Amino acid sequence: MSSSTLPRGSKILAGLAGILLCLGYLSIFRPNRFEREWSIDVLGGHKAYEESAPTHTRANATFVILARNSDLAGTVRSIREIEDRFNRRYRYPYVFLNDEPFDDKFKEHISILTDAEVEFGVVPKDHWNQPDWVDEPTAEAWRDWMVGEGIIYGESVSYRNMCRFNSGFFFHHPLMQKYRWYWRVEPDVHFHCDIDYDPFIYMEENNKTYGESTAPQFGKHISSPEQGFTISLLEFPETIMTLWDTVREFTNKYPHFIPQDNSLNFISDDGGYTYNMCHFWSNFEIADMDFWRGPAYQAFFQYLDAKGGFYYERWGDAPVHSIAAALFLPKDKLHFFDEIGYEHPPYYHCPKNGNNWKKGRCTCDPDDAFADSDDDVLEIHAFGVVRGMEAISIREV
Repeated sequence: MSSSTLPRGSKILAGLAGILLCLGYLSIFRPNRFEREWSIDVLGGHKAYEESAPTHTRANATFVILARNSDLAGTVRSIREIEDRFNRRYRYPYVFLNDEPFDDKFKEHISILTDAEVEFGVVPKDHWNQPDWVDEPTAEAWRDWMVGEGIIYGESVSYRNMCRFNSGFFFHHPLMQKYRWYWRVEPDVHFHCDIDYDPFIYMEENNKTYGESTAPQFGKHISSPEQGFTISLLEFPETIMTLWDTVREFTNKYPHFIPQDNSLNFISDDGGYTYNMCHFWSNFEIADMDFWRGPAYQAFFQYLDAKGGFYYERWGDAPVHSIAAALFLPKDKLHFFDEIGYEHPPYYHCPKNGNNWKKGRCTCDPDDAFADSDDDVLEIHAFGVVRGMEAISIREV
């Protein structure tokens, strides 16, 4: 019997059966959902998980990593952890900077770790090397003195180059010019918790400028969700003997840069007469480069740089950034990232507030992260108000 002689109902059933049969064959040869999410590296013989492209709105932001070719192993570990904990879902780009060209091995080993854009740049010599106007015999004498005093990096010109570059130049690098926000990452750091939101977008939407995330045993623990940092430390006084005098000179000369609701009391215990050596640990920073590029900080850095203290002493980028953020920003522009578990050995921050530790599936122990003695902790409550203190204008000192 031909198909033309089949009853009309039978023809419809036969047609449906044919369609189902075709779909069945397609399902055999067409990759399914799981096959689309996993790609087979035939040459390497391993499966690599491919996240779907980010669908949320991203900030104009990048990671920035200052490293050398010899830092490859530690840099790989840092990137692998920030990818696993955060960036495989967001795919923010990376900018790697070095005072000499990165070799092909470094580039290859880094590039395979992420699907995000990765750029490698060289720091200009005039942004890195000790300036010619620095009196080298004087600088050498001070380096020798620091070596005799057992001060860490006391002998190192390279370390001083790095501090000066991070203080005043990284945000001017051509590869950084197209970005507004940055997240600083260093070799051999650890991210202990899942980060299930976008810190860049949080900072942008909440009108924050500077963020940080850790507190060591002999520093000050900033426990407010309204401040943008993780760790605060005490600086070695011998490395910044004239820094605060220089800061006071600058603020007396340019008082209009200081808002009334500043955070002077974070960096001074006597109303600005002396510096208490407290600073944010700047190897973790999420911040708005418009602040560093702005008139207040540019004038501040140039004033400091002209004094030569980065080389005659050993002024670090951590106290320089911290003093600037405390003096030139209203305190509600700062943000503390309690939920970001971060470690730069030997110190680390582990979330303590609410259920941040559990929610982040953290691998750190919050009981071991730092000492919570009264001497170590500076409580900062909602909206960044220091307990028992008010913002004081350094102009009045």
